[in-house]
Amino acid sequence: MNPINRMEVETELRKFVGAEVYIHSEATSFMFVRNFKVRVTHAYIAGEESFRAALRFDSHGWLRMEALTHFEADGQGRLLLAGYDDRGRMNVALHIGREPFPE
Repeated sequence: MNPINRMEVETELRKFVGAEVYIHSEATSFMFVRNFKVRVTHAYIAGEESFRAALRFDSHGWLRMEALTHFEADGQGRLLLAGYDDRGRMNVALHIGREPFPE
């Protein structure tokens, strides 16, 4: 994964606006969601060094992740975002794809 470049990630996020996508999201051991299917109506990223991303679903719900530091747009059309602490441990993850993630 690469450090987040806001412009690149914003471009990748916008590719999902208007589409039905699958979400994988987790925050340390406290929250985990896999293959939650939604239609994205808005997508945002903000911040410097540590970023926050927000997705609006079907014009009535939101998912917001904070402390994101790295990203990868993989060869399968998925956007993988993650936040790592100063010791290299992943604290948060937000993955978006048009196909379900493997179980």
